[in-house]
Amino acid sequence: MIGRLAAITMAVAAFGGTASSQTWPEHSLRLVVPFPAGGPTDLIARSLAQSLGERLGQTVIVENRGGAGGVTGTDMVSKSAPDGYTMALTSAGALAIAPSLQKMPYVALRDLKPVTLVAKVPELLVVPKGSGIMSLADLIAAAKAKPGDFNFASTGTGSMSHLSSEMLKGYARLDIVHVPYTGAAPALNDLLPGRVQMFFGDMQILLPQVSAGVLQPLAIGHDERVKLLPDVPTLSESGFPGAVAENWYGIVVPAATPPAVFEKLRAALVDSIHDPVMQSRLSAAGAILVGDTPEAFATYIEAETKKWGEIVRISGAKAD
Repeated sequence: MIGRLAAITMAVAAFGGTASSQTWPEHSLRLVVPFPAGGPTDLIARSLAQSLGERLGQTVIVENRGGAGGVTGTDMVSKSAPDGYTMALTSAGALAIAPSLQKMPYVALRDLKPVTLVAKVPELLVVPKGSGIMSLADLIAAAKAKPGDFNFASTGTGSMSHLSSEMLKGYARLDIVHVPYTGAAPALNDLLPGRVQMFFGDMQILLPQVSAGVLQPLAIGHDERVKLLPDVPTLSESGFPGAVAENWYGIVVPAATPPAVFEKLRAALVDSIHDPVMQSRLSAAGAILVGDTPEAFATYIEAETKKWGEIVRISGAKAD
């Protein structure tokens, strides 16, 4: 009798799960951005929320939950109900870099399920326009001429901005000094008058200053030249084959999200990312949209975790 009741209970649960996935979504969804409002991630998130909402027939609410470089909001999603209604548009920092810098409240590929890589934003290496440095070769020569006197700005210790410079420092064997800031704006305030000599930053943040002619771009961290800056060589072209430095943003959900719900969400997200209107809007802002498979995104997270973890180890970087 007990066995029969258990079988009936399991059948009802299975039927309920199927019905739920068939009718999902029945109300609005949350897209958590684990950064303060107004940042560059918001443009991607709000464009994606609008496009995704149209495809699912429900409102997608963007919720900013900043803190700890993206870890706080990502952790919240890892502990949310696995029902497909809560997801995070999180970053390289929260998924691939932070585990090498600090004790984590979640394990990325255990507690979260990668859905798709949404976008890459290449890191752009810039110097003040009047510095006389016109190429990466010029910068390396200038830095080697005054070892220990050449400074580089970053958006904070352990940030993609910081580790991109540490990567170049290691590849070129430079003796340069890290000057961390609390974000791109204060770093640029000191870079423009030359109080610091170089800066790696997200391309979408630096494009206005490059277009205005106040910053000189030297190299792009993508694996090929980008359409918005066709005259700027890649790091590989500049003498460092295979060197890539990109910030990136992807969608993750709680690990136990039901497969049928997960697949409906994944399909709608990838369709949204490949939408020509969204592609045009975000490409113009410096984002390179991807929209790959969960398996490809998981493999990418593993590779990026290993890559940046090694650079953290070599540089001795610690969380602020």
